[in-house]
Amino acid sequence: MIKRFISYYKPKPIKKIFIIDMICAFTLAICDLFYPLITRNIINVYVPNQQFQVMITWLVILGLIYLLKVGLNYYITYYGHIMGVMMQARMRKDIFEHLQDLPFVFFDDSKTGTLSSRIINDLMDVSELAHHGPEDLFVSIVMLIGSFIALSTINLPLALIVFSVIPFLVLFAMKLRVRMSDSFMETRETIGEVNATIENSISGIRVSKAFSNKENEIEKFESNNKKFQHARKKAYKVMAEFHVGSSFIIDFLNLLVLSTGGIFFFKGWINFGDFAAFILYIGNFLNPIRKLINFVEQYQSGISGFRRFIEVMDKETEQDDPGARDIDSVEGEIKFDNVSFSYDNHKEVLKDISFSIEAGKTVSFVGPSGGGKTTLCHLIPRFYETEEGNIYIDNTDIKDFTRRSLRKNIGIVQQDVFLFTGTIADNIHCGKFDATMEEVIEAAKMANIHDFIMSLPEGYDTYVGERGVKLSGGQKQRISIARVFLKNPPILILDEATSALDNATEQMIQHSLEELSKGRTTVVVAHRLSTIKNSDEIIVITDKGIQERGKHEELINLNGIYAELYNSQFSIA
Repeated sequence: MIKRFISYYKPKPIKKIFIIDMICAFTLAICDLFYPLITRNIINVYVPNQQFQVMITWLVILGLIYLLKVGLNYYITYYGHIMGVMMQARMRKDIFEHLQDLPFVFFDDSKTGTLSSRIINDLMDVSELAHHGPEDLFVSIVMLIGSFIALSTINLPLALIVFSVIPFLVLFAMKLRVRMSDSFMETRETIGEVNATIENSISGIRVSKAFSNKENEIEKFESNNKKFQHARKKAYKVMAEFHVGSSFIIDFLNLLVLSTGGIFFFKGWINFGDFAAFILYIGNFLNPIRKLINFVEQYQSGISGFRRFIEVMDKETEQDDPGARDIDSVEGEIKFDNVSFSYDNHKEVLKDISFSIEAGKTVSFVGPSGGGKTTLCHLIPRFYETEEGNIYIDNTDIKDFTRRSLRKNIGIVQQDVFLFTGTIADNIHCGKFDATMEEVIEAAKMANIHDFIMSLPEGYDTYVGERGVKLSGGQKQRISIARVFLKNPPILILDEATSALDNATEQMIQHSLEELSKGRTTVVVAHRLSTIKNSDEIIVITDKGIQERGKHEELINLNGIYAELYNSQFSIA
């Protein structure tokens, strides 16, 4: 894991800043080591011997050192943070790109708010570790070694007594390291749950208000919020123990230096200048210890965030099969050959399903909920993988095609339309990002939405709101149809595309769908059977598999499941 973290320092711009940052930090540490030496010489040599000119020279040098420190600190503070931001941006880019390649199964099991927390909150702490961690660790080591060498030249026995405290501080930090790691990880998980609750509640605010569920939503939020408070309390408890313990060791170190240094001075083993230098070096000595203490805390916070980052990065992405090729041209023939599928090895949704659809034909799937109609649609573009059996397009197994080219040849219109935050033009452009505005307008006309768009004050530049909340269901549906017109795929999947609409809107959109289906192989899932009467074939599918198939009139005359469904709908009407 540490190697993977270090790999983010390797890109050239980041590596350059990092090297200069470390050089600045090293120079800064050396500068801090000069002050006690100069002070010692002033007390021991220049003042007693009245070397006023030499003393002034060294004081000027000390002033120049302080000016140099100003520049060094500026670079470390500013460019060091810039480096952290650059690494954070690179990690965020990597995880976002990785998310695009993860299978549907991953998103079925993940909460949006939790993923957002990993991408935003966790990586903020990772970037702080990326900047301060190596710098604090490096400066601390240089300062400790430099201080020990300087103290040893003044009085080796006293230096050894002072440094004997270090092992206790290291052991203390190591003892609490695991507890700190666990508590920080628990905190991150709970804040992810809080974010997920907030995201879910805000997205469903209209439903919540419609059902007067304010108290219930507050209760759910408060439950996760209390879990976060509990986890944070545990983390702060460990942090408090760590800070109290380390502060006591530092205070004890001060006491040790004063007492042993005083004894050495009274015994005549060191002079006053050496004693003063020793006291000053202990100040330099304590700074790196404090930095190490901060590093331990920052490391646990940052590395727990990075661990959650690589948990996602290690999820297996969708991979094309060896030898997979792009589809050059598609006629549109679809064949299912003994296909079986289940979610997470639970009860099979599809079992031994076989059927064929001729290119350019429209086949509709009907039946009770839970029969696997939508799942069947998801298998064609390989959103999920079949457990058994094969799916063919133009007599070629879809696994022999690259997923990207396969999906480019399939258009999907679903019941639950998702519009991205942006303009109407942006959302239609999703069908073909390199399309011209003229092509976008033509697609909108074919989807019967152009006139409505032009009636808006900003036309195609109208902002649709988050998830398209500013548009009606029918308007969103027609925009999704315009996307597919723009994409112009040879295969079309209509998954209950009109079932959530009123009758008047449905009739308007049904006309657009019929235009869209012309010349394409079309797979339709529908509950409203009036919309599929003209299908080339209707297949009735239940949890027992395919039960009936044929044209509308044939299935009505069969007087089976389809006839019962059809008659029940129209008897109600």
